[in-house]
Amino acid sequence: MKVGIPRESHEGERRVAGTPGTVQQLVKMGFEVVVERDAGAGASLPDAFYAAEGATLVDAATVWGESDLVLKVRPPTLDEVAQLRQGATLISFIWPAQNAALIEALQARDATVLAMDCIPRISRAQKMDALSSMANIAGYRAVIEAAAVYGSFFTGQITAAGKVAPARVLVIGAGVAGLAAIAAARGLGAVVKAFDTRAAVREQVQSLGAQFLELEVEEDGEGGGGYAKVMSEAYIRAEMELFLAEAAETDIVITTALIPGRPAPKLWEQRAVEAMRPGSVVVDMAAEQGGNCDVTVPGEAVQHAGVTIIGYTDLSSRLATTASQLYGTNLLHLLRDMGGSPDAYKVDHEDEVVRGALVLDQGALMWPPPKVEAPPPAAAPKPEVKPAPVAAAPAPATPAAPVKPKKSPVAAIISLALVGLWLFLRFSQGDAMVSPASARFLEHLTVFVLACFVGWQVIWSVTAALHTPLMSVTNAISGIIILGGMLQARGSPGAAAVILGILAVLFATINIAGGFLVTQRMLKMFRR
Repeated sequence: MKVGIPRESHEGERRVAGTPGTVQQLVKMGFEVVVERDAGAGASLPDAFYAAEGATLVDAATVWGESDLVLKVRPPTLDEVAQLRQGATLISFIWPAQNAALIEALQARDATVLAMDCIPRISRAQKMDALSSMANIAGYRAVIEAAAVYGSFFTGQITAAGKVAPARVLVIGAGVAGLAAIAAARGLGAVVKAFDTRAAVREQVQSLGAQFLELEVEEDGEGGGGYAKVMSEAYIRAEMELFLAEAAETDIVITTALIPGRPAPKLWEQRAVEAMRPGSVVVDMAAEQGGNCDVTVPGEAVQHAGVTIIGYTDLSSRLATTASQLYGTNLLHLLRDMGGSPDAYKVDHEDEVVRGALVLDQGALMWPPPKVEAPPPAAAPKPEVKPAPVAAAPAPATPAAPVKPKKSPVAAIISLALVGLWLFLRFSQGDAMVSPASARFLEHLTVFVLACFVGWQVIWSVTAALHTPLMSVTNAISGIIILGGMLQARGSPGAAAVILGILAVLFATINIAGGFLVTQRMLKMFRR
């Protein structure tokens, strides 16, 4: 079975449906692979790499006219369809709802067509989900394009010349592309806000460090398949007012909203563009489907009221090497799902992934596919409401007080002994009979007793969870102890004061070393 990979003919398209790595896997699976010359040039994949992995380099007519299975990125042109071998199979993005003439031309060739844009969004099909692969790249690239045009830093800067505020980014639509844009903008240090009509994505947005904007209107926009549905007029009005209020404070807007089978909804109105500061940027990722912004020009970057509106339709293609690798891997997984070898290859109508992507089967129209029952979207957690008991129940027991840990009696005994010793020495003899040495000893003992009492209260009355932040304080106190111990160690060798001073230095040093070790471990938890 011969697999053909043609060069993409769409203007500006740099991706290719197969890389040397995926070609190697196809050859191992038993397929004969032919690649059009310079097919991978736009993705920095020279012909020699394909030839080294077992592919045969041919011209376009051979790829289209002799291949049993053609792998492509964008939908073919009508001229390319005319070259397709009768009864051959085509796998690519098709967009059947928008390309009726293309479908009719493929029917005339008795072609079997699988649309990568129709792969159902179910768990088993994630490895074949080319839409998500490309959306992830496009979301990242949208931030890069915005950064190239925006005239300042993304992250805040404090320099000798002054302070620069971080960029404020608003992402509309928190699907795969939106989440990728949020992650990229946060990674560059921007302050990010995001909006989506689906409440279920709130936690995903917040987990990336962005603020999730919400409306007071209670309406869920979950439309199934990872897309949003068309909202009510009241919701849309509230949405427009929210965006207009945010426009004046936003430096960069990235819109990603799409509705399957319909033009992209208009979300960023002309008045919102005009409310933005000059130098701001709008990246309209839905430009190919008409755009989310009123002033978007598909395929171009234009200026309106000092704001740059980027409507590029080839964001994924601008990271052609990685996009080709991911797309080629998606195709590889689909072929494995369809048998994984020329002998086992088949179009299985019982396979929900294959059936979902199947547009034509030997010229017979199979689109749209039967609906796949997808699991309901994750809803926001609600507190569990327990029913009130009907039958009389015994009076509830008084809630038990928190169990306090039992304190060791040793500390109390030592404290009482020290206090008793101090009282005995202080009041057992008259002041006239107290020698100067005894008076000094009594003063030191008084300080020692107070230090024990105060230290006990300061340390053991603090919650255990707060002990680690106190490490810096204990290190400072230990430093004072070391200095005191060193002063005491200046006496005669063997004297009690010298021995105690040395022990004080030893134990305080251990405490400091341990404090620094624990502090370093704590700080590592906050580093990337």
